[in-house]
Amino acid sequence: MKLALEHLLTTALASLRADGVLPADFSPAIQLDRTRDKAHGDWATNLALASAKAAGRKPRDIAEAIVAALPVNAIVSKVEIAGPGFINFFLAGATEFAVLGQIFAAAADFGRTPRRNQKLQVEFVSANPTSSLHVGHGRGAAYGMTVATLLDAVGYDVQREYYVNDAGRQMAILATSTYLRYVESHPVESGIAAGAAFVFPSNGYRGDYIRDIAASVTATHGATLVKPVTALFADVPADAVKNAAGEVISGDKETHIDGLIANARALLGSDSYDVFFRAALDSILSDIRQDLGEFGVHYDEWFSEKTLETDGSIERAVARLTANGHTYEQGGAIWFRSTTFGDDKDRVLVRDNGQGTYFASDVAYHLNKFERGFDRVVNIWGADHHGYITRVKAALTALGLDAGKLDVLLVQFVSLWRGGEQVQMSSRSGQFIPLRELREEVGNDAARFYYITRKSEQHIDFDLDLAVSQSKDNPVYYIQYAHARVCSMLEKLTTLGWTLDRDAGLAALDRLDSDAERDLAKALQRYPEVLLKAAEAYEPHQLSNYLKELASEFHGWYNSTKVLVDDEPLRQARLTLSLGVRQVIANGLGLLGVAAPERM
Repeated sequence: MKLALEHLLTTALASLRADGVLPADFSPAIQLDRTRDKAHGDWATNLALASAKAAGRKPRDIAEAIVAALPVNAIVSKVEIAGPGFINFFLAGATEFAVLGQIFAAAADFGRTPRRNQKLQVEFVSANPTSSLHVGHGRGAAYGMTVATLLDAVGYDVQREYYVNDAGRQMAILATSTYLRYVESHPVESGIAAGAAFVFPSNGYRGDYIRDIAASVTATHGATLVKPVTALFADVPADAVKNAAGEVISGDKETHIDGLIANARALLGSDSYDVFFRAALDSILSDIRQDLGEFGVHYDEWFSEKTLETDGSIERAVARLTANGHTYEQGGAIWFRSTTFGDDKDRVLVRDNGQGTYFASDVAYHLNKFERGFDRVVNIWGADHHGYITRVKAALTALGLDAGKLDVLLVQFVSLWRGGEQVQMSSRSGQFIPLRELREEVGNDAARFYYITRKSEQHIDFDLDLAVSQSKDNPVYYIQYAHARVCSMLEKLTTLGWTLDRDAGLAALDRLDSDAERDLAKALQRYPEVLLKAAEAYEPHQLSNYLKELASEFHGWYNSTKVLVDDEPLRQARLTLSLGVRQVIANGLGLLGVAAPERM
């Protein structure tokens, strides 16, 4: 409907330009908004006010000229000029319900946009494969998958990508943590004295899952890879020691774990060390894949960070920055002059030992993205990456790329509440709330829905009790119940000996004359517009809010109106309206990754 009104106004403007009322080169943007007050019609535009200066006339005079130039049409019953020059459109009654024919013709495709020739990549979650996904990752997963799905629905060619951080220091800590648990499980072979405690590094990965991975290595290799603990801990700097207040009084956890990593690598050799690296990576990544798959989150590409090292991408990216004059050497390291592009300080690309930094990998990765031909790239990161945006965009600009084609969404963390108390979590200790546990408690539908009910940058308080409640205060239940209610109505129709005749219903839509019915039809008209806005703004909550409003409109009408009346034309018309609501709810929930059940 909005597009039809825009066409009418565009035609009127062309006529006014031809008549000299408006300058020949004047082509203002047409803004149409739904009215809040029914007394002011269905749609309103400020076009006359926006055109008055160019025309050199009063806005109200321009409004009168625009109205007079509107083509004859069947969709508008009345046009009024309000205030200084606002134009209000009142839609014809039959036009309001014409959307039902469009819904049934398109069915599951209603609201979708024709395909565009634009290739987008959405990268999301990309959590280090060092442990299972927790509830924070879950929000990134739900948000990213939904954004990608919405963009696909409005015509973009979308690739969903997970960046596997399988290189760097954290993976070395993971592999070494696994090896230490392996050594610990073989006290005789490793030389651990009977009754002696094996002191695990404070900066290692401590969850029980590490013991399980170590056990899998034992199942394959037995104790053949065990090295003496004395050699493993030889010349390793002391670990951090804390007092009762939690303050470090001696030692250093970072140098301690780095020393253990170096010794493990030297004692085992690259091939044997890789056994523990691969066992840990494969186990955890497999768990992540399964968890996300069960959550309805799927990827087109799992991109390995390690490939950037092996195929020379990092060196090539650094060389390109250097060739463009944006690097310098200092202290044996290679630095990127990122302050030139608005960063607060320059960034190290290559350390003095010749090893590339995390940032160098990220530069190479983003160069790789655009070399793959994406017209736009969307990164969905955790809120702790705020400072990273400027430096990545700086690197893109320095590489000669358009940094404006990179959009970054920062997803704030989630607080879980149960029984009025906040649930605590900590990933490094292993005492975290896994995404899998959340899904088991509230279900995928509630988790997917609640994760996207706010803008990405807004914090979410996830009420676990509310998420499983069967009440109108639980939005996902309330929306799903509207869909199930229509299905239940159709079942009852059969028990009464009646049949559904949608064509008869479409032919009898003029029998729908209540304000509530017209409001429902107007709400259905809004769906394609809401879908497009939600996708383009990367804001799934616009769609979830719309579905809540539509469900509320439907429940209100259903509770005040008898649908299965004896009057057959009226019954078929009301059933047809209900079917339209059911289809749109099913379409919207499907895009959010939420089921549309027939029974509840």
